[in-house]
Amino acid sequence: MTAGWREGDPAGRRRWVHLPRPLTLDSGTTLPNVRIAYEMWGLPNPSKSNAVLVLHALTGDSHVAGPDVPGQASPAWWDGLIGPGKAVDTNQYFVLAPNVLGGCQGSTGPSSPGPDGKPWGSRFPALTVRDQVAAEAAFADALGIDRWAGVLGGSMGGMRAVEWAVTAPDRVASVLLLACPAAASADQIAWAAPQLAAIRADPDFSGGDYYGTTGPLTGLGIARRIAHVTYRSENELATRFGRAEQGDGRWAVESYLDHQAAKLVNRFDANSYLVLTEAMNTHDVGRDRGGVRAALGRVTARTVVAGVDSDRLYPLYQQVQLADGITGAGELRIVRSPYGHDAFLIETQQVSGLVKELLGT
Repeated sequence: MTAGWREGDPAGRRRWVHLPRPLTLDSGTTLPNVRIAYEMWGLPNPSKSNAVLVLHALTGDSHVAGPDVPGQASPAWWDGLIGPGKAVDTNQYFVLAPNVLGGCQGSTGPSSPGPDGKPWGSRFPALTVRDQVAAEAAFADALGIDRWAGVLGGSMGGMRAVEWAVTAPDRVASVLLLACPAAASADQIAWAAPQLAAIRADPDFSGGDYYGTTGPLTGLGIARRIAHVTYRSENELATRFGRAEQGDGRWAVESYLDHQAAKLVNRFDANSYLVLTEAMNTHDVGRDRGGVRAALGRVTARTVVAGVDSDRLYPLYQQVQLADGITGAGELRIVRSPYGHDAFLIETQQVSGLVKELLGT
């Protein structure tokens, strides 16, 4: 079973681009019949020079803004930023948000049909962040977009945004790098390891070929519980829950994590969680480019780098490295929030200010 989008489900606001040729991955594997699901807002100008690319985080999707409609997995995650008169003003900008390659909300991923018509499952190849950006570049080509007016990303989306700015500097006019690193750290890879292990240890995982069965819901729920602790701050959890107990014998904070797990297993595919998490582990803009500093030296886009002061998953020193390495980025901007890493989704007013600074709106 998968809780991701499947053929026959309502399309919602999704559109699709079918890449015109197979995608050759970093591994040398060729992935055929790639399609990218996306949503869009606003209208392009004649040259499409007003196009803005918005990149989602690990369990996000293309539904960045707008009302809930049938077929959408969850509410819009940056609705306060995108729309008429908002920080990304859709009276001025043509905004596109693709579902990442390997995802489960309409783009090609493990739950998609393979060449034989059956879900890819365990056969789906490993991806890197560079592979995902290569797919997004082909997506832009197919839509006739030569250069983005802005590329905006937080967390995993920020990894792709910096990879865009390094890989294709001539195609990115400005870039927002929010709560993300230049390279995944040992600590981040370590936090990912028990999440991956929990899914694979679930007896219903079936080696990744669980479609048509219940699937590894328990393992995916455990992975989400582990991850969600890293998304919030110790201070917030202490203030919000303390040592409160519930009548059912659970700690209040334990009940909160159970709730977050239940929400995810109802909207996400476990194989996509594995593929995307392992892709994040590969993230290193300096790989085969002479190191991080040399790679960041390629960036020509106007750049705003921001971190969250309470983020324990992607701590501020990683954004300092980005800001120091990118010419013209200037000082690191700091989002001040008790909410930890998730502040990049929650602190709409502060993030709007960053976007307005970047785009000059």
